[in-house]
Amino acid sequence: MTLLAMTPVQEMPKPYPRRWSALVVLCLSLLIVVMANTSLLVAAPSMTLDLSLTSSDLQWVIDGYTVPYASLMLLCGVIGDRYSRRGALILGLIIFVAGSVAGALTDATLGVILARIVMGVAAAIVMPATLSLLVATFPKRERATAVTVWAATSGLAIAAGPLLAGWLLESFTWHSTFLINVPIALAAIVGAVVLVPPSRAVDPGAIDWIGGLLSVLAVSTIVYAIIEGMHFGWTVGPLYFALVGLLSVLGFVGWELRHPNPLLDVRMFSSRILSGATLAVLIFFLVTFGAIYFVAQYLQFALGYGPVSTGVHLLPLAGAVFVGSGITMWLTPKLGPRITVTAGMVVGTLSVVSLIGIDSAATYSDFLPVLTLLGLAIGLSVSPCTDSIMGEFPDSKLGVGGGLNDTALELGGSLGIAVLGSVLAASYRQGIEGFLQTFPGKQPNGQYTGQAAEGLAASQDSLAGAVIVSDVIRYQNAFLSGFADNLEANAVAAFGDAVVHTSVVAAVVFGVGTVIVALLIPSKNATPATSSEKIAFEPIVPFVAPQAKDPAADREVAELEQLLERPSAKPHKSGARHALRTAEETAPASARTVAEPALVDAELERPSPYQLASKVYELDASVARQATVDSKSGDRVTIHQLALSNLARTRRVEAEEALDAALELSDLPVAPAPIAPLQTFYQRASKQHANCTAFKERSSSMWAMPL
Repeated sequence: MTLLAMTPVQEMPKPYPRRWSALVVLCLSLLIVVMANTSLLVAAPSMTLDLSLTSSDLQWVIDGYTVPYASLMLLCGVIGDRYSRRGALILGLIIFVAGSVAGALTDATLGVILARIVMGVAAAIVMPATLSLLVATFPKRERATAVTVWAATSGLAIAAGPLLAGWLLESFTWHSTFLINVPIALAAIVGAVVLVPPSRAVDPGAIDWIGGLLSVLAVSTIVYAIIEGMHFGWTVGPLYFALVGLLSVLGFVGWELRHPNPLLDVRMFSSRILSGATLAVLIFFLVTFGAIYFVAQYLQFALGYGPVSTGVHLLPLAGAVFVGSGITMWLTPKLGPRITVTAGMVVGTLSVVSLIGIDSAATYSDFLPVLTLLGLAIGLSVSPCTDSIMGEFPDSKLGVGGGLNDTALELGGSLGIAVLGSVLAASYRQGIEGFLQTFPGKQPNGQYTGQAAEGLAASQDSLAGAVIVSDVIRYQNAFLSGFADNLEANAVAAFGDAVVHTSVVAAVVFGVGTVIVALLIPSKNATPATSSEKIAFEPIVPFVAPQAKDPAADREVAELEQLLERPSAKPHKSGARHALRTAEETAPASARTVAEPALVDAELERPSPYQLASKVYELDASVARQATVDSKSGDRVTIHQLALSNLARTRRVEAEEALDAALELSDLPVAPAPIAPLQTFYQRASKQHANCTAFKERSSSMWAMPL
């Protein structure tokens, strides 16, 4: 094993041995992408005071990261598939470091916005690369566990971002919050070179650049229109961008339907599991990000927690995410994604409903159940959805799957902050408007002075503005401290009412989305695909159901069942290697080659086409036998008939599991063939040593029944 990971995944004869260490690198990369958003929750007030940001400026600081992040992920995932997934990860991390350093060094509003845009572009490159590398590196049997760890990392980042940013703000300025991610990103770059193996799609075809540009235009204009329209009103500008976005969506769908190698084959959304899981991710993060957005504000400004304290009090959310992820890793294989995803969305809906009881007298103990339930819901739902989405895409389109999942995630989060944040702001302004009519600082002509007008606008804009204005009033004029106290108390009460109103909207969205997702995602017990759909060829021997009263057929089936229940020893690898070595020695000189032990083992474990076909035969036979037994049960079922039906069902399940195991073994990489003749080691050895005991055992009842 070399120090650097240089062997591409697709050329490895067995699963990558350092894949769990590589997962740590991928999770670190995900961590910085999410923390760049959540750390802004506690850094925004300090940044607003220092740079004198208006509401529009602050919105652009947030959206400068969000818009390119959401709009570029799909195209960046395809580019990573085409050229290099690890290269995309490393390039994105380097750009992210550059943007973070630039944001830390600037003192201008425009400089901060540009730095956030650069970081958003980098995040769009990094995010889909982490998922596609994960799926490409891990074998199928471990993929769900790896995706669960990946998804749980996002929950950790939600709490870690505010905590680390608050810790830095205790001693440094807001510039330091940009530097949180730099050491993590540098460590991830080194780890990617050393631990993450190269990976790219095999024969992916040409990139659909027109489809990619249409997808970028569609997502960016829609996200921008919703954010601007919800915050500043649906004027000509947001309506224009919304129209452009709608036309771009229609153009994208039409183009993808006609393109021979589409960026995203929109026909795939006819799959209920893909459409349901994608919708679940979008709705889930729409509500979750919106809820975290106003809960963090309440903790910081209504309850008076400092930046570090706010991050600490959000930690139960991260802990609950890990608990939920552990539960879903155990439950999903047993119950299927429909049950776990729906259960997670129901728990999330209940957490949002519990916010309806919040008032101005609420304490942290009132928010603790909300954060716990919300984290549990994230853990239950996100990883099954991500695993389902990635499972619908072939290996050549893993970047597309990762881009689709991450686009739904970020689009949902952006819409949650925009839509629910707009509802929150409108409700807050309506609640504080009456008290602000008594705001001091009017001139004899009835107009406010410049400073008073600024304070009035800030107090009407947000709870944070009202708290800051009240502190300034106390500091500048002790005689108005009573008014400052009343301003803060009324702002907290208005914000509490706004939280209630916003929670009602969020609960309705979450509840309706839960019902739709539950109807879309198929259950585990849905009718399985036929065996001929699972592999590329039809069974070699068609099954004909035996007559119910045929003694010979019954005896043959009984003998077969007894044979299948006997343990069968695998051929010993040393004997198989000896047989292959003998084959090499007796083969012509032009056909000789040296067999690596790992490649030989892989060839010996691989089922032959005959063995796969016989597995298909067994499954078809068991399905037909169960159908025959069930059809003869009638309205009255005897104990004997019930036993036969249960036995038939058990045999069908065993046949399905055996076929799945054989198909998984058949995915092993093919050993490189010698120059001449064009045969694998197994084919040449099998031909020359057909009577060898080791190869006779390979065709035993462990793999196939005699045809």
